[in-house]
Amino acid sequence: MDEIPHPTPTDPQETVPLTLHVRPDLYRAFRRCTWIIIHETGRDQIEVMNELVHDFLIKHGC
Repeated sequence: MDEIPHPTPTDPQETVPLTLHVRPDLYRAFRRCTWIIIHETGRDQIEVMNELVHDFLIKHGC
């Protein structure tokens, strides 16, 4: 079976999509949380999303 190649970002600004399937209430909470962080800090959406995923991975030792 052919393996699907995974993109390897070399540029810190390069991103790849991440699809998560969560309950609607968690989706709304995530969107609300990212919106608040973006508007309170002036950071961009990608930066905030990267931070949230990074913190999740660190928390779980990944």
